[in-house]
Amino acid sequence: MTDSPFNVDSTRQGVDAYQAVFTKAAGGIREVGGFSNPEQWRFDWEQIYTRDAWLDQLPTSGTLTWLPPDKRTEVLEGVGAAIDAMGGSFTMPYATVAVTAARTSKT
Repeated sequence: MTDSPFNVDSTRQGVDAYQAVFTKAAGGIREVGGFSNPEQWRFDWEQIYTRDAWLDQLPTSGTLTWLPPDKRTEVLEGVGAAIDAMGGSFTMPYATVAVTAARTSKT
């Protein structure tokens, strides 16, 4: 969308966008020693959002917090209309990822 207030890198989405952070965390665990080899665990889950619930939380996170009020209102109106067009609710997929390692010795 050429008139979008966002510059979204569509080539890196979801968990993939954070893979470098997970890799760095695992490297730090290895470097400090005293732990088993780090593992990355992933849990996929879904949440159903109504229009009002989504619009209530949307302005509190991400890029919307940086927009001037008039642009934020414009985005929220457009998102609300899109959710209405889908029947008033939608299911959002999520992935929770953790890097874990068991302590093997006292350091």
